[in-house]
Amino acid sequence: MARSIANAVSNRLPFVAVAILCLAAVQLIAASCTPEPAPYAARNIHTLSGR
Repeated sequence: MARSIANAVSNRLPFVAVAILCLAAVQLIAASCTPEPAPYAARNIHTLSGR
């Protein structure tokens, strides 16, 4: 029983590891991109309230 569970886990482990590595790579690529600048009104919303 334990051997069959270990076999099933070891067979799926490479796929899970590749998926995690791909997600980490995508996150690093997305973090390195410069964000799109926000509109002026959205950046200075506190000035619209008169304070």
